[in-house]
Amino acid sequence: MLFAAAALSLGVWLYLIFARGGFWLASEREAGAPAPGAWPDVVVVIPARDEAETIGATVGSLLAQDYPGRLRIVLVDDESRDGTAEIAAAHRDARLEIVKGTPTPPGWTGKMWAVAQGVAHAGAAPRYLLLTDADISYRADALTGLVARAEAEGLVLNSLMARLRCDSFPERFAIPAFVFFFQMLYPFAYVNDARKGAAAAAGGCMLARRDTLEAAGGVAAIRGALIDDCALARLLKPRGPIRLSLAARVTSLRRYPDFGEIRRMIVRSAYAQLTYSPLLLAFTVAAMALVFFAPVLAALVGRGAARAAGLAAWALMAAALQPTLRDYRVSPLWGFALPAVAALYTLYTLESGLASAQGRGGLWKGRYQARR
Repeated sequence: MLFAAAALSLGVWLYLIFARGGFWLASEREAGAPAPGAWPDVVVVIPARDEAETIGATVGSLLAQDYPGRLRIVLVDDESRDGTAEIAAAHRDARLEIVKGTPTPPGWTGKMWAVAQGVAHAGAAPRYLLLTDADISYRADALTGLVARAEAEGLVLNSLMARLRCDSFPERFAIPAFVFFFQMLYPFAYVNDARKGAAAAAGGCMLARRDTLEAAGGVAAIRGALIDDCALARLLKPRGPIRLSLAARVTSLRRYPDFGEIRRMIVRSAYAQLTYSPLLLAFTVAAMALVFFAPVLAALVGRGAARAAGLAAWALMAAALQPTLRDYRVSPLWGFALPAVAALYTLYTLESGLASAQGRGGLWKGRYQARR
């Protein structure tokens, strides 16, 4: 029995490494493109709820963009209680417009309602909307690069997965694996291939064609989405090419100083990723046990062929994580801890399902948002 589980896990890892779009190589990256003949108008939309810690840096980095075209920034203050809007307004720049958000109507998540208000305020003039979070910092040339590539490739959505913080012990333990798991679930090469159905985006930085979004039904078409970035990608991919890349010029400012913050991040949306299905939750737990835990068990207590298969699978998963570990300047030895990280993520996913069943799903900044 142990040999069968270890052998099956080894087969899964061979598939993941050799037949899953090379996701583990982390090779789909932000790249330059020639300047367009004319730089189109861009409006940045920032939904912000209690983001006093980071909003000043986020807005400052956007106002410092060297973008040659017309740029406006619309910040929607989503009923903040910590002075978020006042901190942003301290920049005193005519390109920054602050909209006071209204209470979330039924059927909407709070973030999507804030985004919808920002898009409406942006009007019909801009060709692109940069939908960004309130904890993202942009290098001065980031927007120029985003727009240049979108224009050169005719993209309806150009999204960058911001570089996450990886300083504290909990961050070093969990963040590289988070990036790895995301790419495993949505291989960027598949997302960027118009012939494949995979569609995903990273919500921190999404440059979308305004007219394409409007033609697809606007933000209202995904008004109840908790994982709004991937919902937006699924909405737009049938209407044109999309691209998802790892960022070099876009970074996240959000800190995860303890495991509680990481737990909240995962519990908020993990069950939504499983479409609120108890069957998918059970399948996911079983799959995690087979793919990540069985090799360790076989390697530690198995004998003969079972131990060999377990060690091989464990070595493959550790090797697959290496490009991401190098990216985040974390010791390669962390690769062998991937089963432990997977166990933590599995526990938080189970908690996400329980929270949803109790009507407490999607908790973010004091507001429950997931389907009850």
